[in-house]
Parts: sequence; C-alpha cells; structure tokens
Amino acid sequence: MSFRGYLRADGSVGTRNYVAIIPTVVCAAGTARQISDSVKGTIPFLHNQGCALTPSDLEMVNRTQTNLGRNPNVAAVVLVSLGCDPIDIDGIAEGIAKSGKPVEKLTIQQVGGTIATVEKGSRIARQMVSDASRVAREEFDDSKLMFGAECGGSDTTSGLGSNPAIGAAFDILVKRGGRAVFSETTEFVGAEHLLARRAVTPAVGKQITDMVLRYEQRFLERGVDMRGTNPTKGNIEGGLTSIEEKSLGAISKGGTQTIQEIYEYGERPTKGGLSIVDGPGFDAPSLTALAAAGSNVILFSTGRGTPLGSPLVPVIKVTANAATYQKMNDNMDFYVDLARKENMGEIGAELYEECLRVASGKRTKAEILDQDRYNGLFVVGPLA
Repeated sequence: MSFRGYLRADGSVGTRNYVAIIPTVVCAAGTARQISDSVKGTIPFLHNQGCALTPSDLEMVNRTQTNLGRNPNVAAVVLVSLGCDPIDIDGIAEGIAKSGKPVEKLTIQQVGGTIATVEKGSRIARQMVSDASRVAREEFDDSKLMFGAECGGSDTTSGLGSNPAIGAAFDILVKRGGRAVFSETTEFVGAEHLLARRAVTPAVGKQITDMVLRYEQRFLERGVDMRGTNPTKGNIEGGLTSIEEKSLGAISKGGTQTIQEIYEYGERPTKGGLSIVDGPGFDAPSLTALAAAGSNVILFSTGRGTPLGSPLVPVIKVTANAATYQKMNDNMDFYVDLARKENMGEIGAELYEECLRVASGKRTKAEILDQDRYNGLFVVGPLA
C-alpha cells in the first residue's frame, strides 16, 4: 500500500507542507503569531517556554524546538527570538538546517520591535511558502510513515475500543516497515511489566520499569501519590476506577509489536519499528513530543471527546463512545463500534486506510476547525 506525500531533502516524507513559524521563547510568541496570521500557508508553534529555565530544561527545550523544525511535515522554518533569552537559536537553526530545510532567524531586539519583525518575517515567510508550493505530492511506500498515538478524555470505551483499534493500526504499520511511537508514562503505572515483556532486550525492558518508577518517586517526593490523582475526575465519571485499569487500556494503543527503543522528551527515535517516548500524560505536551519525534500522522483516542489538535501534524480523533461520536461529531474522525470489538484486526485495518487518506491530504476535523493552529505546548520541570 502507499500514500502521497512530500519528499524532503533528508529522505523523510511529509504528509503536510507547512512553513513553520516557531518562537524560541514565550516573549516572542505574539510576534510569531502575527507573522503567521499574515501569511497563508504558514503555521505557528506557540508555547510558553524559553526563559528562566534550569540547565536540563533548557537543553530539553532546545532539542525539542530543533526536532519540531525537522518534522517531515515542515518545508521551511522561521525562528523568532527576543534576544535576551537563553535559548540557543543558532544551535536550533543549525540543527534544523542539517535536514536540508531553509531556516531563517529573526531577533526582535535586533530587528527593531514587533512591527519591523512582523514585516520582515512576513516577507521571508511569503517567499518560503511560494517555494514550498512548488513541491508536489508523490507516491511513497507505507514505510515512510510514522504514526504517533495519544489518548485523552478516556473512559471505559477507550480501553475496550479506540485504544485497541489504534494498536491494531500500529501493528499494520510496523509490519510494513514503518515506525510508530506512543507516550504518556504516567499512564503505564501498574502495567509497566507488560510493556517490559515486549522489549527487544532486557535492558530496554528495565528502562521501561525504571522510567515509570522515576515518575512515581518524583510525585512522592512532593507529597503526592500519583495513584490517588489518576484516574482524573473525568476518567472516573467515564467509568474508570483505578490507575491500573486506566493503564491497561492506555498501553493497548501501542499494539503488540516489539518495543525497540525508549527515548527522552524532545528526542527523535534512532531505530525503526515501535518506540516509547518518556512523556507526560496530559495531551498538548504529549502531542508536542510526538511531533518532535517525527510523527507525520497522530492517532488520538478519546472516550469523552476533545477538539485538541497539533500544529504540525494531522490528528485523527478515534472514539468508541457512541454518545460522544454523536454529540461531538464535528470533532470525531473515526468511530469504533464496540459491537464489532471481537474483530479488532478488521477495525484496525479500516483505521489504517483512514490514516493513508489523511497522509495523502484528507483534512482531519481538527484541521478543518483550526483546532490545530495554536495548541503547541511544552512541558518542563522536574515532572516533565
């Protein structure tokens, strides 16, 4: 099978063809938004980070911004900094440029304020969009796809239907030579041993169990038992009773294939097949981690429903809750009928076909409703 995408200089293939406007620091976010608003074909990645960070958090923000710019859905990048922030804009630009993409840097304090920066940035972005528009979709093998998986607003139907459907689609992609990544370490608690059994080596399995233990210890050091704060209020109202029950459902979105690699937030996987990124359980920063990893399509399971999208990657909303699919039909892309749950392989194949359509240009409902445009968010700090 195949899809139609955009070939990049580094050999990766995009499912979208954006010019990304990325502020390196929160102080430049408004200016970056104004540049993007003035040039059709651009998309901003707005966030609230970049200043007063610890060294480890600073390193994470630098690498995350670099790898967001390297995402195959991005054709070119305009970086916007304030000038006195600690972010390494030169290093980020160099890292993105190594992928063969055009990159331009704007520093508000040097250019001369917001109006001058917006004017200059808009001219640069307009030319980048013009150049990107000359790149046509071509046909590529499935092995050029990378799926990311997220679940949010979970309820009992998530673990029974939408998460397993995503897992089945993951299995198809990995068997065809593609790559897949999932996250949300806080939602592995109580089920980490099951993931560890699927690791390619005992060392990778130990990474999984250590990763979960590290999260639990961080919470306990602050006087909080994660098992008492998760499931959330909404999860409980949706019928979930314990973190273990939620985790058993959550890990099913990772499918059944061997886990090849564990890596940190903001990094890119170095191996093929199935990987895990050590990331948080709340949706927007998790989507950022999947985008930085290089995902060109994201599958988002939700029981109770959410409109959230991702700025750089099309997000396919999957639900097995019939009431949610009916009431939030404007936001839901794919329905998993629980009456067919014994045929999850067949459902996964249908979802996979939808992924190919989206990869080839079909717009998701989050894209159509602009729910993707301003939902860029990082997570930093000791619980990151």
